[in-house]
Amino acid sequence: MDLQLEGKVALVAGGSRGIGQAIALGLAAEGCNLALAARDEARLKEAAAEVEAKGVRALPVAGDLTEVVACERFVTRAKEAFGRLDILVTSVHVSLRGQEEEDRGPALEALFVLPARLGGLVVPHMKEQGGGVILHLSSIYGRESGGNAAYNAAKAALISHTKAMSTALAADNIRVLTVAPGSVSAPGGTWWRRQQEDPEGMARFVQENIPMGRFGTAEEVANVAVFLCSPRASWVTGTSVVVDGGQSRSNI
Repeated sequence: MDLQLEGKVALVAGGSRGIGQAIALGLAAEGCNLALAARDEARLKEAAAEVEAKGVRALPVAGDLTEVVACERFVTRAKEAFGRLDILVTSVHVSLRGQEEEDRGPALEALFVLPARLGGLVVPHMKEQGGGVILHLSSIYGRESGGNAAYNAAKAALISHTKAMSTALAADNIRVLTVAPGSVSAPGGTWWRRQQEDPEGMARFVQENIPMGRFGTAEEVANVAVFLCSPRASWVTGTSVVVDGGQSRSNI
């Protein structure tokens, strides 16, 4: 299926590794030019090179996106380089220390405030050109209980904010969505590290929690995300799309 993404411009926050990188590569394979942002400049340049190997342009913009100025620079440089902004994907991860009081601020800043801020920055550009797509990476634990309390609260806030923004921006032809992955094992990621440290324990976790019998892959989440960013999903907005191998327990 042609996803009709040829020549579009996508910004991917957290595009240097894991699910964010997989989405960037998926969009590139469909003909999108990419602006990528992350803190690790060396890894970001490597990711940009992989994107360019798909035959499209890539702009790496290194910076700590929890800082307002870094978000503004990312959006500004992307618009200057490509002339338009069609898609924003936020795929941001933060390692939490395990104490709710200590985690609450960093979790909300990185997992909710940062994506919401980037969304606000791209909206004027999307309105000017007649539309666009904002896709945030949430989690099944933003939809139901599980995991760290601060993480859950931040991801739930992101899903709620997405729904509200989708309604507010629908008349401007701007679609706003979240993808809610279950447990995904990508090299270097949290679940991948746990597999290396405790393979037997992780095997039990999978058996007890994931009906499809394995961790998901970043590419499996990316496949869904790329479709949602495309005109083929033109009547999909405001929803949270679960990609979890049957792991979640919610009926909604």
